This record gives sequence, C-alpha cells and structure tokens, in this order.
Amino acid sequence: MANLERVSRNKSFGGWQEVWKHDSSATNTSMQFGVYLPPQAEQGPCSVVYWLSGLTCTEQNFITKAAAQQAAAELGLIVIAPDTSPRGTDLPGEHDHWDFGSGAGFYVDATEKPWSAHYRMDTYITRELPALIQAHFPVQGKAAIMGHSMGGHGALVLGLRNRDQYTSISAFAPISAPSECPWGKKALGHYLGETENWAAYDAQFLIQQEGKHLPVLIDQGSEDNFLKDGQLLPEKLQAAAEASNYTLSLRYQEGYDHSFYFISTFIAEHLRFHAQHLQ
Repeated sequence: MANLERVSRNKSFGGWQEVWKHDSSATNTSMQFGVYLPPQAEQGPCSVVYWLSGLTCTEQNFITKAAAQQAAAELGLIVIAPDTSPRGTDLPGEHDHWDFGSGAGFYVDATEKPWSAHYRMDTYITRELPALIQAHFPVQGKAAIMGHSMGGHGALVLGLRNRDQYTSISAFAPISAPSECPWGKKALGHYLGETENWAAYDAQFLIQQEGKHLPVLIDQGSEDNFLKDGQLLPEKLQAAAEASNYTLSLRYQEGYDHSFYFISTFIAEHLRFHAQHLQ
C-alpha cells in the first residue's frame, strides 16, 4: 500500500475505525488520517465523506468525540478525518499560539515563507489525500465534505473552490468570513501575505462566483462564545449567498455551544444530508 502504515484499528458498529499515516509530498512531512470503514465496505465500494477539524485538533478529536460511526455504519459511508496541519517541522513561531501554526493550517496553500514549504493543506486535502484514498480504500464516485469551526471554513472554501469534486457541503459553526475576523486575519496574513490574496480562501466571496450551486447545510449554536466574539460571522456568508441567489440552509440551534456535544447531537443529520446527495 505505497508508504501507508496503519497506526490503529478498532471495531465499531460492525465496521472499523482505523488511523493511517504516510509521507506527504504536499506537506513534506508525515501525515495521519482517520478512516471509518462501515460494514458495507467489506462487500464493495462505498461513498466517502471528508471531515475537516478545527483549531488545535488532530484526526483523533473527531473519531473519538463526534459519535459519527453509528450513523456512518447505517448509511454505508466511509468517513475520512485528516489532521489539521503538518507536524514536526518546528518552524520559527509555529508552536507559539494555539490559533496559528501547529494545529491551525486553515486549509490553505501558504505562499509566504517559511510556511509555503509545508503548509499546503489545500493541495493535501483536495488532491493528494483523495488520490491515496481512491487507490487504497473501497470508495466510489464523488465525495462530500464537512467540518467544524476552522474545518467548517475549510469545507466551505475547498468545496466551493472544487465544485465538480464534491456533491455537498456542510459545516458546524464555520469561520464564514475569515477576511473580517481576528482568527482569519492572523492566519491569512501570515500564510498568504497581502490582503488581496485572501478572497481565494474566504467563503463569503467564493459563494458569489459563478458555478454549480452545491447543497450547503450549516448548523450554528446560539450560545457559541465564538459567535458572540465575532469570529464566525455566519451572517456575512448568508448575506453573500442571498446577494448571488445561492440557496443555503443556515440553522441556529438554540442553546448549543461550540463543543463536540453540539457536533455529536447533529452529526447524524449531516451524514444523512450527504448520503442523500451522494446517491
């Protein structure tokens, strides 16, 4: 299996939750990703959904906290959960802040040094990893993409940048307008440089571009502290969608916060949403 090495394998709802690692040409580092293989995968190819995690996460956060395996098993979905950023590079300042660098790749292809040598998560998620999955796991057809917070930003941006590659997009509490929030300004400024480069990775601008209108589902907790702090700005994305006649479903879930308690409550609905469009 090329340079793939299995790290762990656990039985779950009749299928297998696995973790694999490999050498990445996109990031020039070793990368890990989780794969949930439903029981149907033993009989033949299954549809695949990519999950992108948020700030500070690895592949472990989703596979251990989101409670996605039962719904994935029922729906016959393979769920891929990659890491959020390269590991082991120890670039200057890479580990100084929780919201930038290690665990905070923002799913962009960095153009600024020293980040451009390794922080190429766009290429990794949309090119290298799908090719690896296609070659070594029983997947079929197009993919769906979803994520949380920074990963919700990633799902929206990479889905909208590659509309022929995905059938549907969903997000939990995404960073919807990174050009206008503190997290986004910090990350995009360091990774991409001048502000004129930021629109290529900002969902509020991408959703206004011409192209196929993929189904989009967004859930946002009403008691999310980051919503109140102005980091997420879903209203900006909604306004941009309305201005371009792009229909998306933005649901405010009363009382829910930013945590995996929120994600695990609605993850089955999101997987059913994607399964419907993957058929």
